[in-house]
Amino acid sequence: MADMPTPCLPAEEFQHRLLTWFDKHGRHDLPWQSPRSAYRVWVSEIMLQQTQVATVIPYFERFMSRFPTLEALATAPQDDVLHHWTGLGYYARARNLHKAAQVAMEAHGGELPTDSVETLMALPGIGRSTAGAIIAQSTGRQAAILDGNVKRSLTRLHAVAGWPGKPAVERSLWALAEYFTPTTRLADYTQAMMDFGATLCKRSNPDCPICPFSDVCRAYAQGEPQRYPVSKPKKATPTRETIMLMLRDPQGRVWLEQRPPSGLWGGLWSLPQFERHSELNDWLEDNTKAPERHAALPSFTHTFSHFKLVITPQPVTCERISGVRESGVWYDVNHPPALGLAAPVKSLLSQLAPFTLDPTPGRPSY
Repeated sequence: MADMPTPCLPAEEFQHRLLTWFDKHGRHDLPWQSPRSAYRVWVSEIMLQQTQVATVIPYFERFMSRFPTLEALATAPQDDVLHHWTGLGYYARARNLHKAAQVAMEAHGGELPTDSVETLMALPGIGRSTAGAIIAQSTGRQAAILDGNVKRSLTRLHAVAGWPGKPAVERSLWALAEYFTPTTRLADYTQAMMDFGATLCKRSNPDCPICPFSDVCRAYAQGEPQRYPVSKPKKATPTRETIMLMLRDPQGRVWLEQRPPSGLWGGLWSLPQFERHSELNDWLEDNTKAPERHAALPSFTHTFSHFKLVITPQPVTCERISGVRESGVWYDVNHPPALGLAAPVKSLLSQLAPFTLDPTPGRPSY
């Protein structure tokens, strides 16, 4: 505990104030809270990374309807998993969720290993805070969390200097998180910490006057709570460009290819991409019969966490395709099969025909 700032309150007083606030103002009817199981908590926690609760709820409910158990998830095709994740972004989360379910089936008897934080962290995609949330909420045992909401709250309450992503700052925040974590009402306390940061100690316009900690909050005392936490040092966001081929056959179907397992849109289905028109022309000459180019659609920008991608859609029609049949599918936009789609591809396809997240079952045409 050498790195821990002086706590703003004794642990028991902090817990009492937080839980009193939670009992009156917290969220008690989230779908993963009833029934509450390690599997449901795990899926919700992965979905909630980088994504707000209101966005996650319908995805979670569809996901649970299709994959009600860990075994159902583990034995499902990756395409099906990615399909039910389409639109949530950060698709490595879905791939790791699928891998972790398979590891749990093989190495842990078909159950999530909730005996320790370390055992859970050995599974793909589960970090220390996620492991703590799973254990605290599904077993009621003591385990601390430090997600983005908790980091922000603890940073403000203690006016912690420095960007929370720095190891020394993060160690200080973990020390505080562990100090305040109680031994009882763990599920409620964990949810309370997340709710407090998400609904009251918000990133913008925190409701300081009604905060149960306003009398001890050091950032509030300084008169500038939004100074905390310190932002990550900014770097210039690079921009890349790509041409997306919208190739259609005489039946109006669109040619899609599966991305490599890792990297950008790993495992998802996408329109063929090219850096230059000369590459696109060569591909069409090698792989299509009687291609006819049409006017390019307006370019648009898709923003990732670390770069911006400027996409120019290029419509082309052809009589048939050859040479790359093993790497792709003809996608029927009127009867779409259950495939995981990259977000801008889904957007482009939706302009061709009505499109929903729950397409009618079907098989792609290879």
